[in-house]
Amino acid sequence: MYNVIITGSTGMIGKGALLACLNSEEIQEVLLINRSSVGMESPKIKELLLQDFTQVHEYSEQLKGYDACFHCMGVSALGMSEDKYHQLTFGVSKSLADTLFELNPDLVFCYVSGTGTDSSENGRIMWARVKGKTENYILSLGFKKAYMFRPGFVLPEDGIKSKTKLYNTIYVLLTPFYSWIKNSKNVTTTRKIGKAMVHALTKEFSKSLLENKDINKLAE
Repeated sequence: MYNVIITGSTGMIGKGALLACLNSEEIQEVLLINRSSVGMESPKIKELLLQDFTQVHEYSEQLKGYDACFHCMGVSALGMSEDKYHQLTFGVSKSLADTLFELNPDLVFCYVSGTGTDSSENGRIMWARVKGKTENYILSLGFKKAYMFRPGFVLPEDGIKSKTKLYNTIYVLLTPFYSWIKNSKNVTTTRKIGKAMVHALTKEFSKSLLENKDINKLAE
């Protein structure tokens, strides 16, 4: 039985990870770290509400004894300066990863970045550079296992909705084609991402950078 930490469970991918944990007999407890409550009740769920994620180390006693972290929290880079985006992406992730590695070095860390992330950290696209730096830092720490999830097109399932209205409109328009779209190896779903994260605890996977087709394979 495993104990798991999830960040960003109020978002689309984080909610998929949460539902996968609640549905898994192998997951005993789920600690949700968010800015606001997820609004769900389950004997498995505990919540830690933080306004400043860079201060996560102050809650060390509550973070001990966990086997995995599914770091699904993220912000849009649209209209944001690089300094601010760096702070909310790399800064927050570094604080979380550093704290968890000190407390639980045998932890499995899954980080959600995105397709197009720039591992060189030197490309022209700002968000891709910052995400790449974040991935590289997490991989360098020495966790028992670390997987960088780089989802591209993601179909929401199980009643999950995106926080972005435009995306929800697109998903509604695509509903008649869901069964066809889901068969593509280059498309994944919130359910498959959640399953892949749970399976990361018990399965070995040869890659650390997971695109959609890799996520789908790990979810099997």
